[in-house]
Amino acid sequence: MPSYTGSCTCRRIEYSLTLSSPDDARTTLCYCKNCKKAFGTNYGLTAKIPKDALRLTKGSTKEHSADNGSGSIVHREFCDNCGSFICEYGDAAKDQFRYLVVGSLDDPEVLPPKGEFFCASRAGWMPEVPDVFHKQKIKE
Repeated sequence: MPSYTGSCTCRRIEYSLTLSSPDDARTTLCYCKNCKKAFGTNYGLTAKIPKDALRLTKGSTKEHSADNGSGSIVHREFCDNCGSFICEYGDAAKDQFRYLVVGSLDDPEVLPPKGEFFCASRAGWMPEVPDVFHKQKIKE
């Protein structure tokens, strides 16, 4: 089984990610307003993974929960020392999935994108990622 490692910037939090196959992760870019704010850039890059595939091996995360702008609560876990964002999940998926921040992996290249969400909100200068699915809005 493929296993990957990751951490926050200061390495107070470290984790392992174990998947049956890299295909078990659905990595996507998201251009919604909420992701833009959370990531502090023009898109978020996360990999949807089974909750049990992610295991903290060092430290513990701090959680922030807030309305995602559409009436649902999103939970974000991060390092309370350096502020690195590790993962997020909504109430509906909290028992099954995590959305791992791909940039927190020690080798982010191992989980390339499979799609893009909220493409209608992509910055005009941001090119479309080729050979992946594209959803203009979530209910498409």
